This record gives sequence, structure tokens and C-alpha cells, in this order.
Amino acid sequence: MDRKGHIYRRVILHLDMNCFFASVEQAHNPELKGLALAVAGNPKARRGILVTCSYEARAFGVYTTMTVGEAKRLCPELVLVPPDMEKYRQASKAVFDILRTYTDLVEPVSIDEAYIDITDIGGLQDAMGIAKNMQERILGELDLPCSIGIAPNKFLAKAASDMKKPMGITILRKREVSTVLWPLPVIEMHGIGKSSAEKLAQAGIKTIEDLASADDLKMKLTLGKRGLLLKQRANGNDDRLVDPEASAERKSVGSSTTLAVDETELEPCLAVFDKLAEKVAGRLETQQLAGTVISIQMRTSAWRNQSRSKTVLNPLYKQQEIYNEASQLFRLHWDEEPIRLLGITISNVIPFEELHEQLSFDNYERHAKEVSMEKLVSTMNERFGPGTIHKGKQ
Repeated sequence: MDRKGHIYRRVILHLDMNCFFASVEQAHNPELKGLALAVAGNPKARRGILVTCSYEARAFGVYTTMTVGEAKRLCPELVLVPPDMEKYRQASKAVFDILRTYTDLVEPVSIDEAYIDITDIGGLQDAMGIAKNMQERILGELDLPCSIGIAPNKFLAKAASDMKKPMGITILRKREVSTVLWPLPVIEMHGIGKSSAEKLAQAGIKTIEDLASADDLKMKLTLGKRGLLLKQRANGNDDRLVDPEASAERKSVGSSTTLAVDETELEPCLAVFDKLAEKVAGRLETQQLAGTVISIQMRTSAWRNQSRSKTVLNPLYKQQEIYNEASQLFRLHWDEEPIRLLGITISNVIPFEELHEQLSFDNYERHAKEVSMEKLVSTMNERFGPGTIHKGKQ
């Protein structure tokens, strides 16, 4: 509410670049426009993974994460180009530079997404005009298409931007949630992935309306505290502010402890890591965060500090998973010097609500290889008996 007593209505935009990597390639090489185009991690290998593809390619049934071989069978004329991350970063910076000419309240979500709070620049009166101008400038100055959602909060703005692609602008008001969002299956809701959707289905929650009206206790039993948050979102509620200081490389969560004695045995060190993993998992739970980079810290009795880290495919937030990764790192890198301090840090963290499966550019290839290996191990064990073969540790 402002000083005159008027209700203060926030207006948030969610801007989502359309087929960003493919669009950047087409902007740099106009001869690629109108073609079925895909950016692939390894265009020459039939097992290479598609990082993204143009709408012309999607018309043939081609989709992101598909292998090159599969895509070529569906669309023999598919044009493949290797990824150029520096080119994409430059294009992303140019997009954000344009957005910041309107307001400083721009929050980058990823290389091709942003939230913009336009409340103080006339958003309530001219939200559509501002969005159209942004969209036209980005297309005119950078030759890049985007879709924009307009809503009173981040969640609804994100939902709106997904409704019309490419080059769409959609307004989603809170009073429209029951007619626009509730009829959809829960898997269509931002923040819910396959695993969460399956757990909700087992609890009898199949649509967003089911989620919005679900009993609080049932939601907490099904998905923990995150279940209550998702119920709020399903009702169109989201009080997060647009944070210009936020970045893709978010803060870290960790814990360390100085040992009572200089430790020279493995098992007591592992016991310390177990307690540290419990503390870190608790802090992640409290902050509703999970991270894809785990680091361990070691300080020897001679005050020699060491840090070892690992990037994992699936974000970490559970105690056992954190302990497993930390203990493996310690076993690999401890040179048996007496230990005085141990620590665990989880970084590159994301909110729980963004945990739905969404492979990053950097892990497409690794994910595909892991899936293929898991299938092979499963097949061999089915044929020759359980435990015949298993994956080795890295």
C-alpha cells in the first residue's frame, strides 16, 4: 500500500528467449533461418546430444536431449552446428543490457531467462506496451525472438511466458488461476518434475487444482516443506521479490569443524563427515536449496589447507547423498596426514522449486553416457544374475 492508501500491485515480467542457442546461430548466419536446425554437443557423433533445436526442427518431432541419430531419423535434413558458449554469453549480455535500460530491477535466472519488476515504471498502466517494446527491441537490435509473461508475481509470470511461443506476450492475473492453471496436470506446473509428479499421483493429486486444494498434512507427508510451498504456488501465491543481485552462481551452504585431536584414522574422519553432512542437509532444507557442486575442506596438523570438489548431475540436498560424495572425495584425496579440520560445502545452489529435471548445457553428454551405462549394467545383470556387473567408482 502506498502513502495515499492505494493498494500496491506489483507487476512482474518473465522474459524467456526462444530456442536461444539456435536463434543466436541463426542471427549470426541468416542462411540458417527457416531451416530445421539443432545445436548438438557433438554433431559428428550419432550419440551426440541435442542442446537445443529450432521450431522448424520441433515440427518434425525433434526435441532437446534427443541423440543426433534419433533426430536425423526423424528429420534427415536437420542442420547440425556445434555449440559456441562464448557467442551465447555475449548474446545473453546484450539482452540483459537492453532490459536494464528500462529498470535496474532485472534478475537473471539463467543465460536466457530473466525476471523484471516494472511496477515503478508504469507497469500497472502500460505493462503490455512495455513488454511489446522490450520484445521488439530485442528482435530489432539483436535479431533474437523472446516470449514474455506478465503477472503480479514471479510464479505466475513464469507460467505466462510458457503459454505462447515463439514471440508471445501473455498476461496472467491471479483471478484467472482457477480457469487457466487448475485444469492442467501437475507435471505442467513450474517447479514440478517427473519424480514429484509421480509422488503426487500416488497421493491422488493429479491436477494443479488437486494440488491447490490438497490437505496441508498430505502435502507435507508427500513432499515435505516443499509440498506446502508448491500448494501456495498452485493457488497463485508467490511473495519473492525480483533480486538484481541474484545470479546463476548462487551462494553456497556448508559446515566445518575442528577436531578434538589430530586424527590419523579413516573411520573417525568418516564419522565426522557423516555429522557434517547432517548439518549441511539441515541447512539446505531450512533454506529450501540444493546444489550441484560439493567440496570438502581438509586442514592438516601442519596447517596445510586443501579443498577438493566434484560436480554432480543431480542436485544434492539429502544427508546420505552428501555424505556419500564427501566420503568418496576424502578417500580419494587424503594422503593420511593427521587431520585437524574437516568441512563440507554445497555450492551452485538452486531453490527446491527449480529441482525439476532440466539438464544444463554442460551435462547433456555426461547424462546420456550415464543413462546408456545404467541400461547396459541392468541388461547384463538380468541376463547373468544380480550383482554380476556393477559400475566402477570414478
